[in-house]
Amino acid sequence: MMQKNLLVRIFFLLIISLPIQSLAQKSLSNINQALRYSRYSRLGLKIIPVQISETQFKVQFIAEKIEENPEYNAYSFSYALLDSYDIPIEPEDTQLFGPADLVFDTDRHWVFEKTITIDEGKEQLMVLFTALDTRQGDEYYYHIDLKSAFVESHPTFGAYYANEVPFDQNYLNSGEALLFKTTQGPTLHSFFYPRNFDVPYPPMETKPAPVPRELEVVDQGDFLENVPKQLDQLGYYFFQQDTAEASGLLLKTTHEAFPKVKDWDEMVEMVTYISTRKEHEDLLAASDKKKALDEYWLKLTRNPETAKELIREYFRQVEFANILFTDFKEGWKTDKGMVYIVMGPPQEVTFSLDREIWSYQGIGESSKIRFTFARVKNILTPHYYTLNRSRAYQPVWFKNISQWRSGKMAF
Repeated sequence: MMQKNLLVRIFFLLIISLPIQSLAQKSLSNINQALRYSRYSRLGLKIIPVQISETQFKVQFIAEKIEENPEYNAYSFSYALLDSYDIPIEPEDTQLFGPADLVFDTDRHWVFEKTITIDEGKEQLMVLFTALDTRQGDEYYYHIDLKSAFVESHPTFGAYYANEVPFDQNYLNSGEALLFKTTQGPTLHSFFYPRNFDVPYPPMETKPAPVPRELEVVDQGDFLENVPKQLDQLGYYFFQQDTAEASGLLLKTTHEAFPKVKDWDEMVEMVTYISTRKEHEDLLAASDKKKALDEYWLKLTRNPETAKELIREYFRQVEFANILFTDFKEGWKTDKGMVYIVMGPPQEVTFSLDREIWSYQGIGESSKIRFTFARVKNILTPHYYTLNRSRAYQPVWFKNISQWRSGKMAF
């Protein structure tokens, strides 16, 4: 009897010593998706749905190979269909991808495909794509709303690379071409917006940003599917099958160097986040931008080697922001891009239906810094978020800017 009681006590001690997170069931709202934005991720996941009918979707699951020559067997890929962000993810909800589901294995991508049918009248369904790195135990996640209050329908067509792999970027360098394939009809319609956007206000600026009274749009008319379409202009395109529908495909077109910085003028624009107003005005007014920038960096660091490292690190952050957050704006000009550049990649990323929360570690749980991005319903993209601004961000924001200016930031 004593031995039995001892075993019970040992089991109880083991249970209470486990981290709370390991006892809680996973849900879409509590899994940490920080690897989605990490600079050291080995994979980049994406889900691209193509609507076939009111209740049927061709869902393409794309895993971009970021590490060099990865082994397929090093990963385990799966997906789950979830009725909400908050319900527990049960084992029976998760379906492993098998060899028959792998439709492409190229130098850059693994692509899986599933046809998903939902119940008629269903108002909410989420799709979660998971990749488990079996070598280290890292879990990569990506999810979309197949149907929700923010997403009523999806395009009935998709964009593809020349090798017919689904196009998984948020941008296309101008002059390049894509292939479009539809499930309904032989033509698509193209709109072009030549707008350039201002940089966002900092997180502690609570006044609303100015909204343009007019938005220039060029109706480019119809074009044929299955014929490579070259996109030559800088701005953003919006493609639709039916212009009466509330869904389409947004594509930002960029200069040839994007996501990297193109020239000294663009570099001057981009240093606004760590510059004083006077410094930035002087840089904008300088006739010799390269000389002005050289003087700017040396004045900040007072050390040529530190200046070089600061330049590399800052524009590496800009590059990642462009890759990760470009929508109709360049990634570095979005709210997420701004926070990412100044604060670095978040340690925790969680999603709810109407928000995304980034957390940065403090000394303890109570000192965590959290940035909340509110989801906004937008016809151009189902993934549009704006930062909930607050004056409470001012101390940590200025602290990080000071670290940047002294060359002490490292991620």
